Amino acid sequence: MRFKKQISLLSAAVAMCWGSVLAAETGAQPWMNAQLAAGERADLAVREMTLDEKLKLVYGYLGADMESKKTKRPEESHKQSAGFIYGVPRLGIPHLRETDAGLGVASQAGPDARHGTALPSGLNTAATWDLKTAYEGGAMIGAEARAYGFNVLLAGGVNLMREPRNGRNFEYAGEDPLLAGKIVGAQIKGIQSNRVVSTLKHFALNDQETNRTTLNVKIDDQSARMSDLLALQIAKEDGNPGSVMCSYNRVNGVYGCESSYLLTEVLKKDWGFKGWVMSDWGAVHSTIPAANAGLDQQSGMPFDLADYFGPPLKEAVLNGWVPQARLDDMVRRILYAMFEHGVVDQPVKPAAESIDFKANAAVSIKDAQEGMVLLKNSGAVLPLNQSVQRVAVIGGYADRGVMAGGGSSLVYPQGGNAAPELMPKTWPGPVMIYPSSPLKAIQARLPKAVVAYSDGKDPAAAARLARESDVVLVFATQWTGEGFDVPNLSLPGKQDELIAAVAAANAKTVVVLETGGPVTMPWLPKVASVLEAWYPGSSGGEAIAGVLFGEVNPSGHLPATFPASEAQLPRPALDGYPEVADKRFDVHYHEGAAVGYKWFDLKGLKPLFPFGHGLSYTDFAMSDLSAGVKDGILHASFTVKNVGRVAGKEVAQVYVAPVSARWEAPKRLVGFQKVEAAPGASVKAAVTVDPRLLAMYDSASKTWKVAKGDYKVILAADAAEAAGSKAVSKVVHLEAAVYDVNGKPISSKPMNGQKH
Repeated sequence: MRFKKQISLLSAAVAMCWGSVLAAETGAQPWMNAQLAAGERADLAVREMTLDEKLKLVYGYLGADMESKKTKRPEESHKQSAGFIYGVPRLGIPHLRETDAGLGVASQAGPDARHGTALPSGLNTAATWDLKTAYEGGAMIGAEARAYGFNVLLAGGVNLMREPRNGRNFEYAGEDPLLAGKIVGAQIKGIQSNRVVSTLKHFALNDQETNRTTLNVKIDDQSARMSDLLALQIAKEDGNPGSVMCSYNRVNGVYGCESSYLLTEVLKKDWGFKGWVMSDWGAVHSTIPAANAGLDQQSGMPFDLADYFGPPLKEAVLNGWVPQARLDDMVRRILYAMFEHGVVDQPVKPAAESIDFKANAAVSIKDAQEGMVLLKNSGAVLPLNQSVQRVAVIGGYADRGVMAGGGSSLVYPQGGNAAPELMPKTWPGPVMIYPSSPLKAIQARLPKAVVAYSDGKDPAAAARLARESDVVLVFATQWTGEGFDVPNLSLPGKQDELIAAVAAANAKTVVVLETGGPVTMPWLPKVASVLEAWYPGSSGGEAIAGVLFGEVNPSGHLPATFPASEAQLPRPALDGYPEVADKRFDVHYHEGAAVGYKWFDLKGLKPLFPFGHGLSYTDFAMSDLSAGVKDGILHASFTVKNVGRVAGKEVAQVYVAPVSARWEAPKRLVGFQKVEAAPGASVKAAVTVDPRLLAMYDSASKTWKVAKGDYKVILAADAAEAAGSKAVSKVVHLEAAVYDVNGKPISSKPMNGQKH
């Protein structure tokens, strides 16, 4: 004991000495003391700032010249970047340099475009159902952002897929709040592991692009809290983003960036968010209402009609229309995030030469292959056999590369655009084909075979080539992007007719889809196999070939329902389409929280492919489901066995269906695990259920309420299987319980009725 006491005294002495050194070094600037909490440091810094210095931190510029408005970027910004905010150098507060977006380090168009590693689409990453893969992808793009000298990455998109025609669905993570929130939360955590701030966006209910700046979403609080807001809430909890980006649209009559309900009540008070709210580029419409509602920073001037947080904000503060305390809070929140996430203590220094593009390409390829979904594989045409002699590769620019989505998330690849002739060449283009050719990757794997290519523009010629081949690979593309929605779910450019003609000529036709989201497939019964490859990233051709040849066993599962037709959607006709400039209109989310598979369950609709669907080159069996309640929390465990002949991964999905209570839909996803197993091997897995997923939100009390009764716990490989009579299930009994707005227990009576 005496020895331990001496050690303790010595440790205390060392700590005191170290503290004295820090105090001496930071005495003049105590907020630079990294031993203090981020909130304390922010308070100290705010007290030292002048009014003009505070105003600098809440006003963001575009990091590129804007010819249409004859504005120039700040000289201190990085060329062709998304945004720039002046720091306070005399206080040690660095400038904020912002880059788009969620799939990699993007660039504004122009002669100085940065070349980055593009991850596959957000839907692809969601289709991995693997948080480790999501984290690793985030860590990779965060590291590239830092190497390029950026300390804010405008990533973290988690808008739910209420509208499958939404042009930005490819950036997001699907239709389910649990899956989307967990995947995006992991990505944000990975990005910020590099001492780079990530945003969470778009807050909130920005679920279509058509008239996104004028449309008004109409939805009740309960439905929003149980769907779109729950996805954002989970991502916020798991990822701890430094910033949240408010959206273009109105919600119940109020713009997202001047909604005190969204920004102050929900985000800052209910969820306890301590970082700052930045606007989307062009989403600010006022000074006093926006600032007092909770907007902390105007972004990307000159996209807005006026510099609302420039001289007008100063005037508003001096006149008391925006309280000084509100401005201080705006600045404090920005500084808090900068201190919390290492932006101040570990300032970025451009070192692009340090980027290991080869290693980063491997991260992108792994993500792509984990998320590709084998939708159909009749006759086991896939994986391709090395002994095949004649292969036809048709369409989709497969001789040159793979498709990317358009808009602010577009990453410019090394090697440039493989199809620069494609239109549009300007915003939201350019239409980008990454120079990673599936054709070349296939040819490399079949050096002795005849691998012929047809661009598919002449369906009759493509059919003749198919007839002469042992197997046919048709690559079909759908370009989507920011700022527009697709008119329908059909493949564009008469590709459906091309696939039908080719399949009629050769039954061994494989369709590889590179799409921004769900598409209809009138030719589905006639083709042998379908692989959804999404937008597979800047090394996508190699990634696709690896799956086609079985070097990687496909293990992706759909993060969104594929409808059989638009008639099955809550809004069969897209509201506001075709777009009319400055047209204000309402979009009624009458489906409430019944988004995606929940809507299909509620209405008894059979989709083309259900949420969670995904095949493998092997087979799995799930069994030994055990479910019970301990300390008020529902737990489930189960066994997944590989009953096939090759190693593979399966996504085990756990759903819950109330027996007597009423939810917005018959069942909900409450947990999932992706497991890997060798042939004949079994893997035990378990999930712990967030109580919010078993509850209904009560707006009046701001609580989640679990109803007393029996609940069926279901183990399945997709949402349709979970609804079938053959699904593995157990019934558990839950006692009534109440949880606060963040899912923390506040009821004295736990779910299982046992006393603690």
